[in-house]
Amino acid sequence: MQATGCRKGGIIQSYKDLEIYKLAHKLAVEIHKMTLRELPKFEIYEEGSQIRRSSKGVVSTIVEGFGRKVYQQDYLKFMIYAHSSCDETKEHLGLLFGTDSLKSKEKFDYFLSEYEKLSKMINKFIQSLKLSI
Repeated sequence: MQATGCRKGGIIQSYKDLEIYKLAHKLAVEIHKMTLRELPKFEIYEEGSQIRRSSKGVVSTIVEGFGRKVYQQDYLKFMIYAHSSCDETKEHLGLLFGTDSLKSKEKFDYFLSEYEKLSKMINKFIQSLKLSI
């Protein structure tokens, strides 16, 4: 991934053009729906709330970082925050599955795999930003 955030090397005009944004947004929506539909009632307000916030935090820090892209150090800092929120989301997922609140192994495996993929993408993006500073 280029420092511009585009696989083909083009100039990114909007955060919505970033591959990391597209995947993070998609996953945050899916996590939101899953927690409200598939978790026990008590968990919706406990760990469910936590994972919704962390998954949405990935998206929002990507957006906020993009808004500060003129200031490369800030951009980098926010991408690191997004990466941290991604890791936090994986931990909440593990807690939900480990406590049997999320019963579907298929859903757990899907989300874990997608967040691992997103984590790698954000890490590559961070590395490309570091090279451009």
